[in-house]
Amino acid sequence: MRKNYNYGRRKLFLPEYGRHIHEMIDTLMRIEDRRERNRQARAVIAVMGNLNPLLRDTADFTHKLWDHLFIMSDFQLDVDSPYPRPSRQELTVAPRPLRYTQGRIAYKHYGKYVQQMIRSLAEEKDGAAVARTVDNLARYMRAKSYEYNQEHPNNEVIVKDIKRMSGGAIEIDEVALNNIRSDYKQHFSARPQKGAARSQQRQQQKNRPQQHARAFSKNNGPRHNSTK
Repeated sequence: MRKNYNYGRRKLFLPEYGRHIHEMIDTLMRIEDRRERNRQARAVIAVMGNLNPLLRDTADFTHKLWDHLFIMSDFQLDVDSPYPRPSRQELTVAPRPLRYTQGRIAYKHYGKYVQQMIRSLAEEKDGAAVARTVDNLARYMRAKSYEYNQEHPNNEVIVKDIKRMSGGAIEIDEVALNNIRSDYKQHFSARPQKGAARSQQRQQQKNRPQQHARAFSKNNGPRHNSTK
């Protein structure tokens, strides 16, 4: 008996419908009578709909079934469809490629949006609003620099970076910015540092013989007989 394995069969266009539905559609294409072929096609559509009964209430459910019918026939089935017949070109249109920004970020630890905000401040006419925004940006830059480098930068570095990113177009109150403090709160871990942990472990090892000797002398010390 000749064995028929799936690896020797043709590839399924829509595997979710199974091989039997594909074989039904292959049988449809061999029917010469057009009226009978249309009748059998509607029967195959009903069988396809029974495979997903929960989707029957959707508006375009039947339209999708007819489209899948033509796809599984490799667009070779000639039947009268109640919907426009899809073409291979419509379903194989390549998506439009997305354009990614190729701009270089000068200060990666601050991010590109900080640089854009500082550049946009050059067009602001209100000096008080610029001063408040620069103060907030300086605090944010200080926090992001700590996250990136694990240390707080000097305020002079923040002032210098703001001047560079703005191209000298923003008047900065250096006295006020030199007094900024970051709102970033450092989260200390519950584990002690390596040096502290090692010193604590050494102290425990040093005290362990003394504690053992005390326990031994307490349990095995000289006993006095109370009887005379």
